[in-house]
Amino acid sequence: MSHEQYEACIKACHECMVACNHCYAACLKEPHLEMMKECIRLDRECADLCEFAAASMSQGADYAKQLCVLCAEACEACGNECSKHEAEHCRRCAEACFACAEACRMMAA
Repeated sequence: MSHEQYEACIKACHECMVACNHCYAACLKEPHLEMMKECIRLDRECADLCEFAAASMSQGADYAKQLCVLCAEACEACGNECSKHEAEHCRRCAEACFACAEACRMMAA
């Protein structure tokens, strides 16, 4: 596949990475940090996988589809965790995660 064919998924991965990085940083400032521990962990993991998946797609890597399957799983897990919290940054992150998971699944199909 060409870079253009991956474009929507690359965009979703980038938007999710940005949302996860913002959520991660904002969670560290929450008053009940212990409650946000899993959210913070998943934000970091999801952001890293989104970045790697986007880079792989932009390079036309042989394993881009498999990476997108993994990315979708990470996005789903992060979105589910963020959905448990009431903070606006978590809500926005969950939305970006679910959108990215869908884009990655469509691309990998």
